[in-house]
Amino acid sequence: MNHAHAREPDEPGRASPVDRCGLRARVSAELAAFLDGQEALLDKISADLAPVVAALRDFLDGGKRMRPAFCYWGWQAAGGAQTQATDAEPAIVRAAAALELLQASALIHDDYMDGSDTRRGAPAIHRRFEALHRRGGWAGEPERFGAAAAILLGDITLTWCDEMFTRCGLDAARIHAARPVFDLMRSEVMAGQYLDVVAQARGLSVSTPRDALARARTVIRYKSAKYTVERPLQLGAALASGTTEGPVSAALSRFGLPLGEAFQLRDDLLGVFGDPAATGKPAGDDLREGKQTVLVALAAQRATAAQAEILRSGLGDPALDEAGVERLRSVITRTGALGEVEARIAGLTDTALAALAAAPITARAREVLAELAVAATSRKV
Repeated sequence: MNHAHAREPDEPGRASPVDRCGLRARVSAELAAFLDGQEALLDKISADLAPVVAALRDFLDGGKRMRPAFCYWGWQAAGGAQTQATDAEPAIVRAAAALELLQASALIHDDYMDGSDTRRGAPAIHRRFEALHRRGGWAGEPERFGAAAAILLGDITLTWCDEMFTRCGLDAARIHAARPVFDLMRSEVMAGQYLDVVAQARGLSVSTPRDALARARTVIRYKSAKYTVERPLQLGAALASGTTEGPVSAALSRFGLPLGEAFQLRDDLLGVFGDPAATGKPAGDDLREGKQTVLVALAAQRATAAQAEILRSGLGDPALDEAGVERLRSVITRTGALGEVEARIAGLTDTALAALAAAPITARAREVLAELAVAATSRKV
C-alpha cells in the first residue's frame, strides 16, 4: 500500500486517529490531574515554584500526542482491552500520558541546546524564564537564569515521567514486566540526543558525505524513531501481555521502526521547508542550528563544488537571513535531496504498513495504527 494514496487522517467529518476513543482529551486530562497533584506538592515547598508548574502546564497544553497514541494502541494490539479488567482502561491512558512528560523533557533541553527562541509558537522554556528574570529586575544574567531553569524543568519532567508511569494504576507485575522497555527508551533518546550534538559540533563533512549520512541515520533512529513509535508500541504491548518478547512485540517493532524513521524524515523536511504559521518555529531554524540531518547529508553527497560551498558557509550560521535560507533550500532541492527524502518516507511507510498487515494483532488496532501511520508521515506540523 502506498501511503501517498491513503485517506488523509483529518479529512472533514473524520476524527484524527489520535482522537479515537477520545484519547487526546483523556491524555490531556490525565496530565492536568497529575500536574494538579504536583502543584500542591510544590506549593508546600515555596510559592516561588508557582512559575514552574504554570510553565509546564502551558508547555504540555499542545503537541501531537503521538507517543501516547502508539502506546495505547500497542496495548490494544496485544489484547489489553480483552484480557484485563475494565478499570485498566484509565490506567493505560495514564501510563501512555507519562510519555508526554518524557517528550517535554527532551524538547525543553533540546530547545536550550539548539538556542531556539520558540516552541509551538510560544517562547521556549529558557526564553520564558529569561523574561521572568528581566521582569523581576533580579541580579545576574537573565540568560544564565533561563538556562538553569530549562535544565531543571527538563530534569523534573523526566523524573515525573517515571513517577506517573509507575503509579499509573496498572497491575504492578505488568508495570515491572514493561520496565525494561521504558528504561531502554529513555536511555536511547538521551544517547541519540548526544549523537545529534556531536554531529552538529563536527559540522558538515563534504569530504566524507557517506559517513555523514550514516551518522544522520543513526541519530534519527535513536533520537526520534525508536522513542516516537517503536518503543511506545512495545511498551503498551508489554503492559497488556506482561512480556517484552513474543510475536506481537516483534511485529510491532517491524512496523514501528521504519515508521518512526519516516516520521523523523518528515520532521526534517518541515524544519527546512515548513510553514512557520503551522510549525510554530521560524522558517529555516534547522539550517541556522546546523542540524546534520539525512536531508542535509544527501544534499552534501550530491552537491557540486559550488553547491557544497553554499552548504558549508550557510549551514549552522545563526545570523542566516531569509535569502540565505532560500539559497540552502535551493541547493537541497536542486541536488535531488528533497525528492530522495520524500521517496524514503514513502518507502519506509510502505514497509511499515506491510509489516502491520501481517502482524498478529487485533483488527481494531491494525485499523487505527494504519491511520496513525498516515497521520505521522503526511502531517504539516
